[in-house]
Amino acid sequence: MGGMSDETARRAALSLAAELLERLRDPGLNELEVREGGVRVRVAKDGAPSALPPPGPAETPAPAHTPRAGAPAKAVAAPLTGVFYRSPSPQAPPFVQVGTVVAVGDVIGLIEAMKLFNEVRSTAAGRVLRVVAESGQLVRAHQPLLELE
Repeated sequence: MGGMSDETARRAALSLAAELLERLRDPGLNELEVREGGVRVRVAKDGAPSALPPPGPAETPAPAHTPRAGAPAKAVAAPLTGVFYRSPSPQAPPFVQVGTVVAVGDVIGLIEAMKLFNEVRSTAAGRVLRVVAESGQLVRAHQPLLELE
């Protein structure tokens, strides 16, 4: 039991990535890379040059149902890695649910990263077809949270 478990190493890497993403909010930075022990984490803003190959094939979840013809689904993705919450507190109703109509900029949930709660705002407008991420679920940056029509 001398080394870190896979789960501990994964949590450490996610925590480090979340910290780097927070630091990347500085408009003067485009890219950060940190090596700590055997872990290497690199984060970059969209459009920043990348020398690293993609981590592997992207996981695309199968849709629960097919949207109506003529109404393509749009995804609202997580802006950063952290724990997703659908409501502001355990007793409160969710920000959105299936059937809710959202506009660009509406709060659709919260992501906790580095003990800070960040509002997640919709990047598209439409009616919620499916809530992909559940409360308390760890989500990665750019992972779909909602599908809109």
